[in-house]
Amino acid sequence: MLELHKVDINDIKKRINELRASIAENNRRYYVESAPVISDYEFDMLMNELAALEKAHPELVTPDSPTQKVGSDLRREFDQYPHRYPMLSLGNTYDMSEVEAFADRAVRSLGTSFTFCCELKFDGTAICLTYRDGKLFRALTRGDGTVGDDVTENVRHISNIPQELHGTGFPAEFEIRGEIYMPYKAFDRLNEERLRDEDQPFANPRNAASGSLKLINPREVSHRGLECTLYHVLGENLPFATHEEALEAAAGWGLPVSDKRRICRDISGIEEYINYWDTARKALPFATDGIVIKVNELAYQKELGYTAKFPRWAVAYKFKAEQALTRLLSIDYQVGRTGAVTPVANLEPVLLSGTTVKRASLHNSDQMQALDIRIGDYVYVEKGGEIIPKITGVELSRRGPDTEIPVFPEKCPDCGTPLVRDEGEARFFCPNTDGCPTQIKGKLVHFISRKAMNVIAGDATIDQLFNLGYVKTPADLYSLTREQLLSLEGWKDRSAARFLDSLDASRKTEFGHVLFALGIRYVGETTAKSLAHHFKDIDTLMAADRETLLSVEDIGEVIADSILEYFSKPAHREEVERLKKAGLRFSEDQGPETISSALEGLTFVITGNFSISRDEIKKMISGNGGKNSSSVSGRTSYLLAGEKPGPEKIRKAGSLGIEIIGEDRFREMISEKGGQAGNIDGNPSDDNAVQLSLF
Repeated sequence: MLELHKVDINDIKKRINELRASIAENNRRYYVESAPVISDYEFDMLMNELAALEKAHPELVTPDSPTQKVGSDLRREFDQYPHRYPMLSLGNTYDMSEVEAFADRAVRSLGTSFTFCCELKFDGTAICLTYRDGKLFRALTRGDGTVGDDVTENVRHISNIPQELHGTGFPAEFEIRGEIYMPYKAFDRLNEERLRDEDQPFANPRNAASGSLKLINPREVSHRGLECTLYHVLGENLPFATHEEALEAAAGWGLPVSDKRRICRDISGIEEYINYWDTARKALPFATDGIVIKVNELAYQKELGYTAKFPRWAVAYKFKAEQALTRLLSIDYQVGRTGAVTPVANLEPVLLSGTTVKRASLHNSDQMQALDIRIGDYVYVEKGGEIIPKITGVELSRRGPDTEIPVFPEKCPDCGTPLVRDEGEARFFCPNTDGCPTQIKGKLVHFISRKAMNVIAGDATIDQLFNLGYVKTPADLYSLTREQLLSLEGWKDRSAARFLDSLDASRKTEFGHVLFALGIRYVGETTAKSLAHHFKDIDTLMAADRETLLSVEDIGEVIADSILEYFSKPAHREEVERLKKAGLRFSEDQGPETISSALEGLTFVITGNFSISRDEIKKMISGNGGKNSSSVSGRTSYLLAGEKPGPEKIRKAGSLGIEIIGEDRFREMISEKGGQAGNIDGNPSDDNAVQLSLF
């Protein structure tokens, strides 16, 4: 019995690690890349399963679990600054009775008459603008709610955000928050351009807006057609009695404020407003996903206050996902890069959420059985925030006698290999990872993608090269000739030259990106960079055993086992050798940055603002032999905290007994051990370093 219990606990631990790895990767794709690959609902189900397992087994909870931290859109490419006022989320509901309960609580708490301001909830990405003396001073993303990315230069290229205010009467300094979004027209134009350039199109306007706001080249932002609507004014001693007055004043200063808000005196007015826009929103030129209801009077907002996460004076009512009824014509079974087989329904075209839908996901065979779906059925399709619209139900009253029960394939629809389904998995997989044409092409597309080797090509190019037998593995790309490329349909001298030039440029790609390009399952971009930094070269990584892999920060059992399995195959090792011979970088160059071993064996997490940039602080750590980590865990040696540090990291460090140090102490540590305590380039440190205050 003891042995059986041990197996059960190990299985649970394995599932927890699988969930954490999947959630971490999907968090990165959503917040950082603005390119999620699963729906909000699917992500929530992963989080719910993880939370339930951790609740049942609290001994398996770790501080770095996704249940213990909030997703963030912070990017290393941008400087970060603290929010003067935290950017909290709104409590939300799909239930009108909960809106009624919100209004009743406000009435009981205040005990006097007041009004509500109702506004559209724009489906974009949050922004916080600061104006000083009437000029745009700074623009920050939401970030983690405490600290945001500085995207000021990008925001200056959004046409309806003024660089300088009009009129008079604006405060010397104030903040105004809102949403940056991409209208449907600009979204369609952008995706047409991306398809022409053989780039992956954006899944929806929200992802396109978020991705466009984080472009490294600010001038590119001006071509994306982004717009902004602002809805919340913040500052000291503002001369307004109500939220409505503040927005009216902002509009008078030339700021883009929505004209579709309404002042309501009771719940009946709120319900009327919600019901109107639940239909009328479908004719808007941009995406909305709900209504925000706020107590209008600012004094009463202050009186109602906040919970730990939400304001008590506002709530968001989210529209239920728009549905359409259409006929199911057939089902395709698609094989992904990892071998997962996904059923996709082909539909009679139907208009849904501003776009024409022809295909919808059925997820897996279990979902098909649960729906009891048949070819020829009339089905309900929802889009909402889904990447691919999904089928949510069957209209049985319209089922005819000629419908056909679909049969999920037993063999891979591409290569004919018998499908497998691991215990606990919802999907069937094709195990022929190196011989299945669709998987091979998927891996090639991944290899050349922007986040990997950044080769100028796309799916269509890979299809042509593979079908002609020119390319079967990534190494084959580096043997292509100009004559072979010119034999491809539609290729001219210029396109061949561009492709070959980008291939040549890819040889300079850093080791971390090359490792990511290999397509090892569960090894995302961030994990690949961590592995590259830890092992320094591919040979050391390939020689690592399981225990060594597990010693790396953020590497769990699932990722470690996947790496071991990948490099256990001779074909994969041979491919690495071919790529080496092609000139790709399979080692992390140390260069002149390592100047001492003063911090050797120490791992630092940094938070807050310092006398120099965060990047310079990180270079000082690595340059003196230390290691940078993004999250506080049991392996953290010190939390290095600057001005206005993140409260969550401070709390975690305290709970784990990790010492919190300031910038002065950090520099002393380096100097005491003979390291370089100034800037990494050897310049002396700033004698006027910021004095730290942690609490």
